[in-house]
Amino acid sequence: MRSSFLSESPCDEQHIHGFNPQSWLQVERGKLPKSSYSPSSIESLIKIAEPPVVPLYKPLDYVEVLSRIHEELEQCAPSERPGLYLIQSQVFRGLGEAKLRQRSLHSAWRCATTVHEKIVFGAWLRYEKRGEDIISDVLVSCRKCCKEFGPLDVASEMPEGDFEILGSCDIGTSSKVSPAVTFQIRDGKVTCNRHKIAALSIPFWSMLNGPFTESQLDLVDLSENGISLEGMTAVSEFSCTYSLEDLPLEILLEVLVFANTFCCDRLKDACDRKLASLVSSKQDAVELMALAFEENAPVLAASCLQVFLQELPDCLNDEHVVSLFLSAAEQQQCIMVGHASFLLYCLLSEVAMNIDPRTEATVCLSEKLVQLAVTPTQKQIAFHQLGCIRLLRKEYNEAEHQFSVAFSAGHVYSIAGLARIAGIRGRKGLAYEKLSSVITSSVPLGWMYMERSLYSEGDKKLADLDKATELDPTLTYPYMYRAASLMRKKDARLALEEINRLLGFKLALECLELRICLYLALEDYKSAICDIHAILTLSPEYRMLEGRVAASKIGTLLGAHVEQWNTAECWLQLYERWSSVDDIGSLSVIYRMLESDAAKGVLYFRQSLLLLRLNCPEAAMRSLQLARQHAATEPERLVYEGWLLYDTGHCEEALQKAEESISIQRSFEAFFLKAYVLADSGVDPSYSATVISLLEDALKCPSDRLRKGQALNNLGGVYVDCEKLDAAADCYTSALKIRHTRAHQGLARVHFLRNNRDAAYEEMTKLIEKAKNNASAYEKRSEYCEREQTMTDLQIVTRLDPLRVYPYRYRAAVLMDSHKEKEAIAELTKAIAFKADLHLLHLRAAFHEHIGDVPSALRDCRAALSLDPNHQEMLELQKRVNSQEP
Repeated sequence: MRSSFLSESPCDEQHIHGFNPQSWLQVERGKLPKSSYSPSSIESLIKIAEPPVVPLYKPLDYVEVLSRIHEELEQCAPSERPGLYLIQSQVFRGLGEAKLRQRSLHSAWRCATTVHEKIVFGAWLRYEKRGEDIISDVLVSCRKCCKEFGPLDVASEMPEGDFEILGSCDIGTSSKVSPAVTFQIRDGKVTCNRHKIAALSIPFWSMLNGPFTESQLDLVDLSENGISLEGMTAVSEFSCTYSLEDLPLEILLEVLVFANTFCCDRLKDACDRKLASLVSSKQDAVELMALAFEENAPVLAASCLQVFLQELPDCLNDEHVVSLFLSAAEQQQCIMVGHASFLLYCLLSEVAMNIDPRTEATVCLSEKLVQLAVTPTQKQIAFHQLGCIRLLRKEYNEAEHQFSVAFSAGHVYSIAGLARIAGIRGRKGLAYEKLSSVITSSVPLGWMYMERSLYSEGDKKLADLDKATELDPTLTYPYMYRAASLMRKKDARLALEEINRLLGFKLALECLELRICLYLALEDYKSAICDIHAILTLSPEYRMLEGRVAASKIGTLLGAHVEQWNTAECWLQLYERWSSVDDIGSLSVIYRMLESDAAKGVLYFRQSLLLLRLNCPEAAMRSLQLARQHAATEPERLVYEGWLLYDTGHCEEALQKAEESISIQRSFEAFFLKAYVLADSGVDPSYSATVISLLEDALKCPSDRLRKGQALNNLGGVYVDCEKLDAAADCYTSALKIRHTRAHQGLARVHFLRNNRDAAYEEMTKLIEKAKNNASAYEKRSEYCEREQTMTDLQIVTRLDPLRVYPYRYRAAVLMDSHKEKEAIAELTKAIAFKADLHLLHLRAAFHEHIGDVPSALRDCRAALSLDPNHQEMLELQKRVNSQEP
């Protein structure tokens, strides 16, 4: 999405205007004095794009919206639930909560009441999980088929029609009428049972038994009715058996048209279902969907739709498929997708935007969505989305209209689009006023101040950006603007400190790119290439400088200006960075090693571990798949498959893979995998002895110190859980001897359990001093000191990583103990505004209950249950609060 919504389309590299990376990478001898950068040269290097107006549903109070949806889900009819879960998923999408969004879509799929909803939500989930396709193949190797979200048997899923049975009255008044009737089909004839053919439909009944000439004839000519001899024979057989044998496609098509012509509903339904079972490719679906529309064949249409959606996103690159979706009128949409049209076009427009938001197809699909929007929430989503697309296409009049409708429907965030258009037209004062009006008329949010900052200068601008960061520290633009401003003032160190504030807790590619530019300006090529490698690990095709240059190109140029390492030196560098908890530095070393002839499977696996630590699950999954692909041996491949299965929730199969690997070759990684899965999934206390045994077996196998340190650390944790503190201390001490820095935390826990808080505090202080990323260490140390020092440590945690929720909860609890209820609730509310977290909502609900604010407590309970519907403590609190409601 960043490449689509943040920059113009990239141009060819040979047409880069005035771009000379080499001038950044070295100081030419005798031409440029060292560190003599000027504001103008920095200006050309560091350009901060305005933050995009994102095409997302962003309600003012997402807690209130989630609460309302949860309440409606508890009370509504089953048929209304899928639509409500869709809105819930849109809220989570706007919050950036991908896992919660997928869970909402899964809930919608699970409670779908029609086959059309099943098809749409199943396809949506497949699209969301498209990076996990390999899991199906791995599960097959475990003799387990992954059928979830796979193709449905549409014909069997669609409900049977309630067909009227004709023939209860007499055939006719004349005894001279033959019980058989022969139909002339050009040169051939088909003899049928008059009574059974007449029973197919009222028109046939009237023709063969009513006041028509044909009722007295034994031979009826149907040569001009578009059916062949084979087709009529099939109709005759169906009239006797009510089933269609296997027929060629062209004959089935004839029969379908014939059934429609003579209103033979039961025959039409049978033909519709038979045709649906024959749709096996996109080409089939394209050809048959048109027929389904023409002949009103809903089963066939649904089957074709399923084929299209199973091939997302590729099918939207097919102009024939797109044309079918765009040309479908209201009746045709009903044939294709029943009453789920809004759901379908919501999916299609989102996928189209992800492909390219500027195309005509994306516009048209979004216009379809707008036409289908009925409820105020649907209108907010659809009109705002279309407004964002129009804005990107510089169609400002149309965009203004869309944003205005969305804003009028209640989507306050759309004011950002209206202000942006006013600014583009040179009316910055009006844009500023629009945002000021929103700020003063509602609870202010970070994005409001960030948007308003675009229309002011100097101290006023910086004040708004500071307020934006205060209200929502996850917004990237304020950090980037402040860093760039500091760099233009030649204050490079402060500029780096500013951008590092964000990169300490949020690995945003655009911020890494900015930091690279800062390093280049400082001629710190070693640090610059480190960030380049991080970017290329996360997004191999990433383009820098407004999309003009491939990051890999800059990486290649930088490579000539940094020290080269051999394999042994790379391992030493990796060991150093891993020990100092420098995750980005570790990624860079691994990237370098992957460019050599080193064993790639092991390196990709290490890369995946780092990416998980950096909260980049999609990139981690990609690296793990590459590890499997490059595994040197079968036992190694089985281990990586086990981790793939474990990371996607298939614990039993992951254990199976570990055991398979061990049966072929005893290895550190196989034993470690088995121990890890058992420790994480086993609730039986007896599992502890097994996990200990497995980790001990792992430590007996060859491995490097990085992995052995991790195993010792894990083993220490199991010993602590078993209250074997001496054994735990030995493990942590051994881990520290081989520089597994995180073992300080485990050893601190042992000291604390031995009632030696001072030693625990000192141990965590050692970790803080060694670790480059140390927010979690400060948080853990806060547990081992007095309240004043605890508050100091937790303030540092919030500064280093404002997304960690424990500090807010602790400070709120302290305030509550001091009978400062309003301040306690405000502390939680501050974090909830930018972080959807169950524990924050749970605690705020409890505080509201304590002060007797039942409606607010109930609101927070419902919102929290939207995040985790099965959270037992939350359910109990909701039940208790419900009993207090008048």
